[in-house]
Amino acid sequence: MSLKRIAEMVGVSPSTVSRVLNNTVPTCASSELKEKIWEAAHTLNYVPNTAARNLKMGKHETARSYKITVILTRIGFLDKDPFFRELFQSIEASLLANSCILQAVTNTEDVDFSALEKTDGIIILGRCSDEFLTRLKHYTRNIVGVDRNPTDYKMDEIICNGKTAAVKAMEYLLSLGHRKIGYIGDCSFEARYVGYCETLIKQNIPINYHYIYSTDQTYESGYRAMTELQQRDMTAVLCANDISALGAMQALTDSASKNKAKRQALSIIAIDNIAQSMTATPLLTTVDIPKEEMGRMAVTVLLDRISHKHTEYLRVEFPCKVIERESCYRL
Repeated sequence: MSLKRIAEMVGVSPSTVSRVLNNTVPTCASSELKEKIWEAAHTLNYVPNTAARNLKMGKHETARSYKITVILTRIGFLDKDPFFRELFQSIEASLLANSCILQAVTNTEDVDFSALEKTDGIIILGRCSDEFLTRLKHYTRNIVGVDRNPTDYKMDEIICNGKTAAVKAMEYLLSLGHRKIGYIGDCSFEARYVGYCETLIKQNIPINYHYIYSTDQTYESGYRAMTELQQRDMTAVLCANDISALGAMQALTDSASKNKAKRQALSIIAIDNIAQSMTATPLLTTVDIPKEEMGRMAVTVLLDRISHKHTEYLRVEFPCKVIERESCYRL
């Protein structure tokens, strides 16, 4: 019945809904349609009927449906950052596949701590302060963090090291002949900024703080940063995430249009590889963070802890790689 209701809400067939929610045919729908189906499923608190499915397959299993809360730390809403939005979609799909109930999606400012008494586990998206994590542990020890910055084994965590990603991005720019490289992103205890600085130091290139613009890593802040930085003599910029890079590229385009000049040939590389990076003009060169695999692993590790199959804190680290596209130029 829920599949039919989701289909009616979105305006597609129940079979299409089933294929999207079960990820049986990845190409069965566009990314926009998939997002609408997931939103409808979330609205209805849809949980796959695994009991009926198991009966059809001759299995007799009565698995409990765990209630899971997702907490955002860097942003207030998923729509603020496509990286976390895509990461969440992978988590949501995996929760549904494991018959879990998504109890809430909240942020550090709005979290209802009283409701956490009824949750079976928590998935944290983004960097979490020690104070906030300690408070969460009063309610449950079943916590998994997903981020680009590793902690000191204070919880189970799924990471793709931001410092490594930044180093790979910098090494790629250096291989193209760039030495005057700027940085747009968070500069406060941020692994990607550390990777940027350490690579320059390793290559005996002085850190020019006039090339660095500290931001909250949004499209708007990327635009503002590039509006100012393009006046300086850089040849390339590393943006901490794709969405700020897209803002930076738009600033270059708007500046060229305003001044009726050719767009400035400034190489831009970022970190994340969100869907929008593949449709930008020019196509954005970026470091891929395997969001889909990280989301699935987060659910796997959380359910393993809930089931008491491990007690020590785990860290699962995924590799990253440079995706070469059109936004970087050889000097």
